[in-house]
Amino acid sequence: MKKTAYLFLVFIPFLTAYTQTALSQDPPATDKPFNAPIKIVEETWCGKKVADPYRYMENLKDPFVRQWLKLQAEYAKSVIENIPGRTSLIEKMQDFDSRKSSKVYNLVITDNDWYFYLKRTPSDETGKLYYRKGFKGDESLLFDPSSLSKNGSEKYVVSNISPTDDGSKIAVSVAADGSEDDIVLIMNVMSGQFYPEKIDRCRFASPSWLPDGSAFLYNRLQNSEKHAIDIQKNSKVYLHKVGTDPSSDREIFSGVTNPELHIRPEDVPFVHYDKDSEHLYAFVQNVDRRLTVYYAPVSELNAEKIIWKPLLKPEDNVHDFAVTETDLYLYTPEKAPNFKLLKTSLRQPDIRNAETVVPENPYAVLTTFNLTSKGIYYTLSKNGVEVEFYHKKFGGDKAKKIKLPLPAGTIHLSAKGFKFPEVWIVISGWSSDYKRYRYDETSNSFVYETLSSPAEYPEYDDLVVKEVMVRSHDGIKVPLSLIYRKGMKKDGTNPVLFYGYGAYGKSLRPFFSPSLLLWTHHGGLLAVAHVRGGGELGDAWHKAGMKTTKPNTWKDLIGSAEYVIGKNYSSPAHIAINGASAGGILVGKAMTERPDLFAAVIPQVGAMNPFRGEETPNGPVNAPEFGTVKDSLECLALIKMDPYLSIQDGDSYPAALVTAGINDPRVIAWQPAKFAARLQAASASGKPVLFYTDFQSGHGIGDTKTKQFETLADVLSFAFWQTGHQDFQPDTRKKRPAQ
Repeated sequence: MKKTAYLFLVFIPFLTAYTQTALSQDPPATDKPFNAPIKIVEETWCGKKVADPYRYMENLKDPFVRQWLKLQAEYAKSVIENIPGRTSLIEKMQDFDSRKSSKVYNLVITDNDWYFYLKRTPSDETGKLYYRKGFKGDESLLFDPSSLSKNGSEKYVVSNISPTDDGSKIAVSVAADGSEDDIVLIMNVMSGQFYPEKIDRCRFASPSWLPDGSAFLYNRLQNSEKHAIDIQKNSKVYLHKVGTDPSSDREIFSGVTNPELHIRPEDVPFVHYDKDSEHLYAFVQNVDRRLTVYYAPVSELNAEKIIWKPLLKPEDNVHDFAVTETDLYLYTPEKAPNFKLLKTSLRQPDIRNAETVVPENPYAVLTTFNLTSKGIYYTLSKNGVEVEFYHKKFGGDKAKKIKLPLPAGTIHLSAKGFKFPEVWIVISGWSSDYKRYRYDETSNSFVYETLSSPAEYPEYDDLVVKEVMVRSHDGIKVPLSLIYRKGMKKDGTNPVLFYGYGAYGKSLRPFFSPSLLLWTHHGGLLAVAHVRGGGELGDAWHKAGMKTTKPNTWKDLIGSAEYVIGKNYSSPAHIAINGASAGGILVGKAMTERPDLFAAVIPQVGAMNPFRGEETPNGPVNAPEFGTVKDSLECLALIKMDPYLSIQDGDSYPAALVTAGINDPRVIAWQPAKFAARLQAASASGKPVLFYTDFQSGHGIGDTKTKQFETLADVLSFAFWQTGHQDFQPDTRKKRPAQ
């Protein structure tokens, strides 16, 4: 039931023979912009002097800063667009896209079997909202977000859909240009008409409908300027009655209405109504995976003030839960780092004496579970890359392992609830496309119910997927996924692209992206490092890469790079590392600690100055993951994990492509800007340091299809250029003929 409304720093991109040739370090000819001036601000924090030469860039309204960002963006774009091979990458991505007549995602199924989902065809830039009655029902178009654009200047996308239980109404959340600043629209499904009201400032939009469909609960930000430091603080939960002016909405849950709960300004309140238990569940959220939840009977809405009863507190160490009419199921790593599932009474919960219904598996992580009328379905994951599917009947002693229709690295599990028998799985792997099945418990069989159209990718018929365990700096073994074409020679010259993340306990489970796999199609080795800070090996794996233990995260990546070198897959001149959002810490620190190990570093919308994170709108809510400067030990850890502060004058750093989104609500654009400016001034290698700010995008979430293709092509072409692939060298260099 956990509702992830907070803005953690997650972003994952959409996930040809190679002949070694001379590498041109010089970008194609164009006017290079000036380095940003240095204006040092020196302060003492936790007993250490901290020099910040580009503090002034934190004012994104400053005309000089704005102009510098634009000049850097123009230059970076001119360089990248002139890399030979980039255009062909985009054309191939478009070819892949054309092979599916439709792609369906964000599926929601109501109790009475109405299907609501987003669908994108090859002619669409983003998904449109459709619905149908049942899997085999006739499809109808409900809403095209492009209809909101004025003269095509804004690119709207649907970010969330929330239908009523009977499917008669649906709340549609839309945002423009990757801002994630949602506007909630309400539609009468039968008439296809919207109600007159529009609710803005819904960045954490996930409306929860009341049982009769007349009203819903939602979170709304304060009325503030977009980049204001306090924009995300003191948000509130309101009750909106359909057809009324949002200005009259009743405040239900917040630090103001509930001072006795001591909700911090940076915490995100959210309320969900559960029809089966007839209770309201109030969440106080930040990036701490341990839930804080209160609950009350829905009848309390009739009272002047809701009296909230504590359900879960952080010390209970519960990361997710589900309810029936009488029972409370708890997903927890308490004395079980690979997680277990407990059951206790919903009315009188006794967590300490709760019954264990799915015990911890010492060899695999319990990753997800769902309740149905047939019992509990759950998944176990080994090293984050091999998944198994299980069923346990209510009251049963032993769970049954269910044979999957095909091997899977990832399972996305969904169900209607404990009163319904249906359960669905969506499975995929590094080299296998997503497929959706309904499991029939009676016949012990899977029924193929994939909504997206099928497609063939013969380009990847000869892919090799190798899962290995690599020793890190302290002897701990780290999972590493290697994907490459059959027959690759281990001659130390193969271009390698590492991708990693390592935060929030989020696992990089196998996903299928034909566009990302173009790296392998051109002869490269794609390497996914499952570093500490993620969740691939359970809760302990996460804790071993956060706050004061954060160095393990980038040291695991360094160890993974040393492994591919030691096995003669590649060498430092041919290795690029890529990380996004919180993954910016991973690749930024790996680069500053071992600049000799990499040819290129590509942090996308990266958290490159986490020491100053609490001075950003989205920073305070992330303190439970990275730490706070208010604590002396965590302050020192923040300095140590900060890529920007780690750059040293005169070191020979790899080439870099650094990106930012001006509308980014998760990582403010000045974090990567400061990092790029510092690297440009400090590096003695002479290799290019490109900085590109997208002025029509944010964190990458909500980008149009074309922008997604271009962004990935930028990453791949820059990495190929800097790792020496002959097809991606500037035209000023003469290519050697293929051997």
